[in-house]
Amino acid sequence: MTIRATNQPRARVIPLRPFPAAPGPAPAREPLWRDLVGDVLRRERLSQERTLKDVADAARISMAYLSEVERGRKEASSEVLAAAARALGLSLADVLALAQGELIRLSGARSRAEGLGARRTGPPMGAVRLAA
Repeated sequence: MTIRATNQPRARVIPLRPFPAAPGPAPAREPLWRDLVGDVLRRERLSQERTLKDVADAARISMAYLSEVERGRKEASSEVLAAAARALGLSLADVLALAQGELIRLSGARSRAEGLGARRTGPPMGAVRLAA
């Protein structure tokens, strides 16, 4: 059996690995919600000078799981987050509002550092405007 050369176009080869990125600073990573919520839970627990075991027992979740939630390793359900919040004397809305504030703070700092957004004019977001 012989292989003859033909004038047929050759198949295009697609590399399995992406080409290396151009050298330079890596883009800033968007904060993950689970990291923000975990930070809020840990900060609140430490501000109350309570142990991980104490809060986990009060929330009726395992100490290991609460630790992983606080470190951002697990994406906790709303039921687990509500139980942990109640154990800390907070509502789920309180925890989520604190996490949202942190997200806004981090995102705003990241946007300013990267110079991404157009300069905003007028009142800050969420401001109330009164008409005369």
